[in-house]
Amino acid sequence: MDTLFDLPEPETPEEAVIAHYRLSDDQYGARAEREAIFDAERTMTAAVEVAGVGEVDGNEFGGGEAVLYAYGADAKALFKVMEPTLRGLPFRPAHVVLRQGSRETETRVDL
Repeated sequence: MDTLFDLPEPETPEEAVIAHYRLSDDQYGARAEREAIFDAERTMTAAVEVAGVGEVDGNEFGGGEAVLYAYGADAKALFKVMEPTLRGLPFRPAHVVLRQGSRETETRVDL
């Protein structure tokens, strides 16, 4: 059973694109806001798959914020594919965190 936890490390560290949007209330935002996030997520999922740069991994709502998560081998390449859709969402303030290698290597991009 111990071998279950002895998984090999991935050859390249997984990088991340994490987009944060402020919503109109302190909870989960309006229904129209959530639908816009879901639509954007579907659009980005398709674009990221076609480009072959990673995967859009989902969202999180709460505390007046929506967060979108995506992972791949190259955060900059992933962001390049996602950027038009991320910038097209109307919610502000908004920013994206590009995590390259580890939490200690993060870049913030204001939208």
